[in-house]
Amino acid sequence: MMQQDQSKPEAPKAGVMETWQKIARRIRVPLGFLTAALYLFELWRRAPRPAAVALSLIMVLPGLWLRGYAAGYVKKNRELTQTGPYAYTRNPLYLGSILIAAGFAVALLSWPVAGMLAAMFLIVYVPVIASEERFLRATFPDFAAYCQRVPRLIPRLRPATEATGKTEVSSGKFSLDLYLRHREYNASIGATLLYLSLFFLKPVLGLFMRVSH
Repeated sequence: MMQQDQSKPEAPKAGVMETWQKIARRIRVPLGFLTAALYLFELWRRAPRPAAVALSLIMVLPGLWLRGYAAGYVKKNRELTQTGPYAYTRNPLYLGSILIAAGFAVALLSWPVAGMLAAMFLIVYVPVIASEERFLRATFPDFAAYCQRVPRLIPRLRPATEATGKTEVSSGKFSLDLYLRHREYNASIGATLLYLSLFFLKPVLGLFMRVSH
């Protein structure tokens, strides 16, 4: 769940984890561009295999669905979302992103791209998730109890339940307005462009270079 930073003043001396969390927030976008550049370089260096591209859909499509589904539930900074996919995992948006990234690494069959994506998750998104959870814990009194019922990333097989056995917070419903407000459709557009690049980017660039010479 993406949340905004707290407005409380910082302590005079931040710990190592707090410092790295701030750094991670600042470098994740530049690292994303670096990863995209590596992806394009690997794409230029090798031709994608149709079987690998087809296999990647097993991860990319569920990842896009999960992100879109989660975006229709989450109300950033206004309430602790515990319905929909948030009854299975506390971070469905991140889980969806991991599935999408892993899928495209498979599509390209590139160890450098896979290694870069794994490094980004470990050094950027793990601290960012910890920072966001610290904010949620300080903002919503029932977050600690929610953490006991719902895992951080790997989803439960069934939605979280209360002691009574009833489904946890069953009043939440998917909102198309929230989905559009969060502009989650951009993820599907980006994935479509990446798939098109797998088959058409290299031929188009090659044609452009021949024409320019």
